[in-house]
Amino acid sequence: MAEDPLKAQLLDAALGHVPFDGWSDRTLAAAATDAGIAPGLARSLFPRGGVDLALAYHRRGDAQMVEQLGQTDLSSLRFRDRIARAVRIRLELADRELVRRGSTLFSLPHHAADGAKAVWGTADAIWTALGDSSDDLNWYTKRATLSAVYGATVLFWLGDDSSGHQATWDFLDRRIDQVMQVEKLKASFRENPLGKAILAGPGKLFASIRAPKRPDDLPGHHQG
Repeated sequence: MAEDPLKAQLLDAALGHVPFDGWSDRTLAAAATDAGIAPGLARSLFPRGGVDLALAYHRRGDAQMVEQLGQTDLSSLRFRDRIARAVRIRLELADRELVRRGSTLFSLPHHAADGAKAVWGTADAIWTALGDSSDDLNWYTKRATLSAVYGATVLFWLGDDSSGHQATWDFLDRRIDQVMQVEKLKASFRENPLGKAILAGPGKLFASIRAPKRPDDLPGHHQG
């Protein structure tokens, strides 16, 4: 989905102020002044001020990542390497100081849920871009595990001063290896007698879980 032009203009104007004033109301006010947009209109576009600006910046990064993934030939890569490439692209598109300021904001208790939702959105964007078609419990477990990997990698990246952030990419590879081991364990669990018995009983509850409907799955929805 394309950015709203006025929101994009305000966000662009805000980026230069974030390193000094954080994702804050002060940054939104300065951005409105720089962009020549009335303060009341700016507030209506970003009702919660800095936190909405930070979330808009995060969504922009997700959209840019999806676009770049669509232009990248991943066919020769193992699936775990496709995931690693997606996470790496996402971080390389981001400005570390802006992300650092965002991490500070979303570490506050009253904004923690917004931060968690943003990370989940990134995980969802990656899985969807890589062609995930699951619609059961796996839809949730895949996004939950990748959210944990992405969140941990971001925190490592923020403190990484290695050349070319190589330490971060090594860290990412180790985390993804752990996720793939979990997937292997899940597969073997489904194949052993105990696993089959559990899945035939209590596991049926979880097997009945379905992924949420996307807008383009709903009857009567079409893109203009």
